[in-house]
Amino acid sequence: MSGRLVVALMTKWCTLPTPPAAAPIPLHLSGSALLRPPPLYAPPRATRTIAMNTTNQDQDSLDALFKQKRILRSNVRKALKSMDPTLRSHEDNAIQNIVLEAPWFKSCQRLCAYISCSALREVDTSRLLSEILQSPLKEGDVQLRKKLYVPRVEDKNSHMRMLNISCIDDLVANSMNILEPAPVDSGGNEREDVMQASDPVDLLLLPGLAFDRSGRRLGRGGGYYDTFLTRYQELAKAHNWKQPLLVALSYSAQILDEGVIPITPHDVLVDALVSPAGVIPISPTALDRMKL
Repeated sequence: MSGRLVVALMTKWCTLPTPPAAAPIPLHLSGSALLRPPPLYAPPRATRTIAMNTTNQDQDSLDALFKQKRILRSNVRKALKSMDPTLRSHEDNAIQNIVLEAPWFKSCQRLCAYISCSALREVDTSRLLSEILQSPLKEGDVQLRKKLYVPRVEDKNSHMRMLNISCIDDLVANSMNILEPAPVDSGGNEREDVMQASDPVDLLLLPGLAFDRSGRRLGRGGGYYDTFLTRYQELAKAHNWKQPLLVALSYSAQILDEGVIPITPHDVLVDALVSPAGVIPISPTALDRMKL
């Protein structure tokens, strides 16, 4: 296959399921709510990025692939917009409960997490952030506060930084009314950028528009997370650090059949999904770190 590119394009679209009515949904969670992966999932690979040789790429094929992504984004946005608010709240609470009780979350010391935006219909992270930023326990207790980095978009060229914050008041609304960390703290000091930190992060909690059980993630088209994740993975490799666990938070309606989400040269696969039903480990890394 060397020197060749195979791109799989769908010939027809599947219809996204209409979210169910807002009736209470019983959750049957045991232990850490860990769900075994399906029989088919992304095979082990040295890197979790999609490798594609575009030396002789047919531009028409790439254009068709990006068009396919745009149509899929539109379909998923419609499904999320039609989601009943009561169901959304139920799933938000279930997902955050699962994360808060997960051993891999409790044990992490440094992490990156997104700040949810209700207008974008992202899975809520407000309770997760509050738990992370809560006051540290009394002096001498072995449990310490986790170190948190959150995103700040710097420009329209897929440049996003992850900056350290210590409280919710460190966040300010940007031009799109999305909360971000101010570049300097109240004392005028520059916030620590995770790319300049002396210690690695253990975990990244990621948003997205759609996902599948092989680890594919469909973003919003800006390329901010894929660009950042690639840079951080390269940094970790250069420092001989353990790669962080990439965990996406997903409503039930956002998990699509395998093969529906197209891939492009710079897409980064996630290691695991957290849905209202539990944790879906995907990569060998997730299977190892999320053992019951």
